[in-house]
Amino acid sequence: MALRAESNPPNPWRSAHSEWIDAPPPPVQPRVYLEEAREILSENRSPDLGFRFSLNPYRGCQHACAYCYARPTHQYWDLGAGTDFDSKIIVKTNAADALRRTFGKRTWSGERIVFSGNTDCYQPLEASYGLTRSCLEVCLEHRNPVGIITKSALVRRDIDVIAALAEVADAHVFVSLAFSNAEHARAIEPGAPTPAVRFKTIESLVAAGISVGVAVAPIIPGLNDDQAPEVLRLARDAGATSAFRSLVRLAPPVDAVFEERVRERLPLRCDRILAGIRDARSGELTTAGFGARFVGAGARWAATAALFDSTCARLGLATGDEATLGVGAPARATFRRPTAQLELL
Repeated sequence: MALRAESNPPNPWRSAHSEWIDAPPPPVQPRVYLEEAREILSENRSPDLGFRFSLNPYRGCQHACAYCYARPTHQYWDLGAGTDFDSKIIVKTNAADALRRTFGKRTWSGERIVFSGNTDCYQPLEASYGLTRSCLEVCLEHRNPVGIITKSALVRRDIDVIAALAEVADAHVFVSLAFSNAEHARAIEPGAPTPAVRFKTIESLVAAGISVGVAVAPIIPGLNDDQAPEVLRLARDAGATSAFRSLVRLAPPVDAVFEERVRERLPLRCDRILAGIRDARSGELTTAGFGARFVGAGARWAATAALFDSTCARLGLATGDEATLGVGAPARATFRRPTAQLELL
């Protein structure tokens, strides 16, 4: 499907929601491409992820995380997996309408939808386009369960919708927090809010009665594996009740993007970090086999996993399969199929 470039894309740092964006403006103005999506849900068939359906309103992500496993998908559109992924964002303008069409199909049974399985559904451009919010409103209208994972404090804007959805269906938010060290976070996740802002985001969501967990993901041996206990403690203190972990996965071309970033921003640690990842990946930077993409092997990873699990147990944080978003359990059967009768209610 052809994409149409938007000639004057919105600047979220000048929007009414700029107070939620705790990151410097990107080095270049984002270039936005508009897409009319035929389908809005992606179906996952990999056992590495604990959900079946995900919704991604955007392709590419201004958070610019060096490790992002979604980077290769930009190459499907003849765009680069490096700076193109960070600055050339595809916006699915009809996301809510496409979701409503899906809910109208007899084949849809009301399974949980995860926002997002790929790029962050609350990246800065969401402040201008509001696609995630409009899709959540469709889910609320039809009482369809959702799970959300995000690094962004912008999720606080939608507390009203998420809290209402939690009352009539299932709604759970995971805040992604790989670092307690703000310097390391800014080096690897330059467009994302600081860890301190994300802990405050957990507090705000919990205060509204929303179930919140922390995603310590990805764990990068030699960089942040020793930060996991502090992340878990601060997240628990903020009100999180569950946690999951995953090992960084650097499939090509993500490996090149990651190494370039680390050598530039953390040059004295780079070789140690790459060696640590290889130690947990049997000498490689990634593992291709299903079921092993986000978990490690060897003594070092076993120690990291044991420390994570024991810390969760001590803090009273629930854990699930380490490769899931913690939303793999069956959702409540709350979905209401759209009918003329419901339209009158």
